[in-house]
Amino acid sequence: MKVIQAETESQLQDAFYIRKKVFVEEQHVPLDIEIDEHEDNAAHFVLYDETGKAAGAGRFRILNGKGKVERICILPKYRGKGAGAQVMQAIEDYAKTALVDELVLSAQTYAIPFYEKLGYKVVSDEFLDAGIPHRKMTKKLD
Repeated sequence: MKVIQAETESQLQDAFYIRKKVFVEEQHVPLDIEIDEHEDNAAHFVLYDETGKAAGAGRFRILNGKGKVERICILPKYRGKGAGAQVMQAIEDYAKTALVDELVLSAQTYAIPFYEKLGYKVVSDEFLDAGIPHRKMTKKLD
């Protein structure tokens, strides 16, 4: 599997397709919340499987001088196989080139152990985002 930064309209649509499948269809997040006003000001990443089929996605923005990791999602059949870690690594590598030294994300509570394995620390109480429990997490980059 390979992660690329979306540079074409087709690649961007692949990212949106994955996000719609996971967040809108699977988790019932309203489409107008999932695809938002920040799309044009973000770097988008797409994970492709060996056949070239989109399998995962993520988004990165700079907000208040920190890197904001968002919309990390993997299609069900690719979960538990390191796909999410690949997307996160690509985003972290990109963040370093953007000269960001700290990353922040809002993790769905069930995903906290995944992010903790990648070095993220919980820094907030639980809160709801699109009706789903989350906690803010951060990570300092080397």
